[in-house]
Amino acid sequence: MHRFEVWAPRASRVRLHIHNELREMQPPASVDDHGWWRLDVSDAGPGTRYGFAVGNDDQPWPDPRSLWQPDGVHGLSCVYDHAAFAWTDKGFQAPPLSSAVIYELHIGTFTSEGTLDSAIARLDYLVELGITHVELLPLAAFAGAFGWGYDGAALYAVHQPYGGPDALKRFVDAAHGKGLAVLLDVVYNHFGPVGNYTGKFGPYLVDTHHTPWGGAVNFEEWGADQVRRFFLDNALMWMRDFHMDGLRLDAVHAFVDRSAIHVLEQLATEVEHLSSAIGRQLTLIAESDLNDPRVVTSREAGGYGIDAQWSDDFHHALFTAIAPQETRGYYEDFGGLAKLAKALEETFVYDGIYSRHRNRIHGRPAGALDRHRFVGYIQNHDQVGNRAQGDRVAAIAGMDRARAAAALVLLGPFVPMLFQGEEWAASTPFLYFADHEDPGMAQAVSEGRRREFSAFGWKPEDVPDPVERASFERSRLRWEETEIGEHAQMLAWYRDLIRLRRSLPELEDGAPGACRVEFDDQQGWLMMHRGKVTVAVNLGDQQVRLPAPLVTEQILSSGTCILQGGTLTLHDGATAVLRRD
Repeated sequence: MHRFEVWAPRASRVRLHIHNELREMQPPASVDDHGWWRLDVSDAGPGTRYGFAVGNDDQPWPDPRSLWQPDGVHGLSCVYDHAAFAWTDKGFQAPPLSSAVIYELHIGTFTSEGTLDSAIARLDYLVELGITHVELLPLAAFAGAFGWGYDGAALYAVHQPYGGPDALKRFVDAAHGKGLAVLLDVVYNHFGPVGNYTGKFGPYLVDTHHTPWGGAVNFEEWGADQVRRFFLDNALMWMRDFHMDGLRLDAVHAFVDRSAIHVLEQLATEVEHLSSAIGRQLTLIAESDLNDPRVVTSREAGGYGIDAQWSDDFHHALFTAIAPQETRGYYEDFGGLAKLAKALEETFVYDGIYSRHRNRIHGRPAGALDRHRFVGYIQNHDQVGNRAQGDRVAAIAGMDRARAAAALVLLGPFVPMLFQGEEWAASTPFLYFADHEDPGMAQAVSEGRRREFSAFGWKPEDVPDPVERASFERSRLRWEETEIGEHAQMLAWYRDLIRLRRSLPELEDGAPGACRVEFDDQQGWLMMHRGKVTVAVNLGDQQVRLPAPLVTEQILSSGTCILQGGTLTLHDGATAVLRRD
């Protein structure tokens, strides 16, 4: 016996396609049913293929809430039983976010096989590195075999080429067994352009506003209650049924919701209730371009109650400090050590000041918010993959400055995050890639990518074609590099930095004012003070001599660093971690 349900508030007729026949579904009995159609089927269970035909059209469409799409997003849905999996992670608790070191990875390129099961073999490596939380790029089913995952079409189903729903459970169960928490990146601001059939059933999208990636989600107009329920239930499913320890919410600045209770606040409330019910700590991390502290302010204080958000201002300030030639796009708002110092001390660089890139005043101060409500990084999938050739920091700024950036990220005031392969300065790029089955869509994406980067001076033939499988294959990590030359040295540097963060309490202090910065923009040096620890970096092109009268020990160093007679000498690109009296 299985109950089939689908929300179709404006449909005059809905039929269930099952066992190669169409069966009439029971219409909503009253307005209290909110447009839900239902049918109990005695000869259906796990593994049964099905779809829904709307109106007098006999074409069956996938279930918007399908838990399994074994034949891809265009195929029939398949009944899946969450209770059938035998979990072994009872009692697992994720480490507090305040003590986290997050590792962002893309399942398709993390291993040569590109599956969830193959990624399990690399969990021991992450534990040894010192990672606490693994953040998976989106896994919701999307059209085609390969892609970043941000064009999900069947949001409740795990992308079949990665292994499907059981493979994800095996991965999470294995990670928990090794003490690793797992976060999942979810996209609730749009659907992918191909394979999204929700519009056949109800008003999931609106025409009144748009996102850069397509139609905007209906969070506030006719039928919005059930649309919100679709996304809220999806979020709860990942944490309840797949044992995820939290979610990263993609581009929440693209949400348009003027309801009295914002959908983010509603989500935070329901996740808190779920956490209490299942007895596990759950985390929500947002990506927001608003520089609005309300996103991560508690609900009791009038905020949305999200636990943390990505800190793009810190990334942009750090990246332009180590790669001053980067001056285009949003980078034009950054550059120089003064803005990096402000990001380290105050979180938002644009906190109510004029932004040249936006041509308006942007943001407001982070104020007294704990800095552990912000995630800091020098690389992530966007900041690497949205470059024309997917090049990484070490290739852009050199190994020395990449090490300096790592020290400021891993010993800085924010929750640190790494992007796969960053820790060994992987030679492989992370390109933008998307397997579009529709030739017109594929051509539009290819031409759009070339056009976008021609404005930056790139020749069209030098921009990798995102729809070619070669772009995907080139982005796979080469794990053999971890034991070779400069790559092995970089990996040792990252391990030492993470170990140091773990060993000194002041490096886990996220209190406002717990990070103080000195710098000289002309000479190119910066000193970040965290309790009795100082991180000194020379990002200029000349040797510098800095007073260090109270320094008692040089804990770590990269490049030529000489501590003698109360003076620290740093050669170009050098980094020193010091302990003061």
